[in-house]
Amino acid sequence: MTTQEFIAAAFLEDVGSGDYSTLASIPPDAKGKAILKIKETGILAGMQVAQEIFHYLEEDAKFSIYKKDGDAVNNGETAFTVEASVHTILKAERLVLNCMQRMSGIATLTNKYADKIKDYKTKILDTRKTTPLFREYEKQAVRIGGGYNLRMGLYDMIMLKDNHIDFCGGIEQAIQKTNKYLEANGLNLKIEIETRNLDDVRRVLAVGNVHRIMLDNCSPELLEEAIELIGGKYETEASGGINLDNIISYARTGVDYVSVGAITNRAVSLDLSLKAHQI
Repeated sequence: MTTQEFIAAAFLEDVGSGDYSTLASIPPDAKGKAILKIKETGILAGMQVAQEIFHYLEEDAKFSIYKKDGDAVNNGETAFTVEASVHTILKAERLVLNCMQRMSGIATLTNKYADKIKDYKTKILDTRKTTPLFREYEKQAVRIGGGYNLRMGLYDMIMLKDNHIDFCGGIEQAIQKTNKYLEANGLNLKIEIETRNLDDVRRVLAVGNVHRIMLDNCSPELLEEAIELIGGKYETEASGGINLDNIISYARTGVDYVSVGAITNRAVSLDLSLKAHQI
């Protein structure tokens, strides 16, 4: 879905057949100015989509930028101003705030995780724990906050998790069948496989033909043993039960990636407001 398609769908949901509150009370030629105010400390995200929302409704809207995506912001600062038709401002207000507050909340939480392990090589990854149809923007917010995207969906990377392995009949069968499928269908996709213990890791190493080994729900001590066993032959990822309190202990193991679903599914929206007045 393109940004234009997303905006169109969002307005269809919110505006429907018309913003009758505005149509009934505001003259169509009224002009206004709105200011996006920051109301708490965090990392700003969503400026680009906000600008596109206003320009979608009114191509000539004057959008003035004072902060950019990724900026650390504080209460009382101004992110942007926009001069446009009052109808445009009132119609766009909620969509702009919903997008920017959500994205800024994700960027802010991601940045907290990334900052915790800035002295280590480990990178923060997101997951597919995202809002339907808003995934692209949530993952963009992760990048803005200093994290990395694991995959966009089921189509751009192979991830053989416990259910795949169990339904398939085991680690060996899952890897072998997947490689045959990719070759038969001319697909060039990386393969990641989940392991639950050191025996699983040994079995993966015996078969090979993967790109990354995930260690799921294991302690930092067990993770360290697994990484030593893998010996740099494949990328490594830790997942499950990782939070701000224990992430440093995982990063110390030398694992390449740590995936944290919380950066998207537990992020709290950043407090922003759009103050408008007539001109």
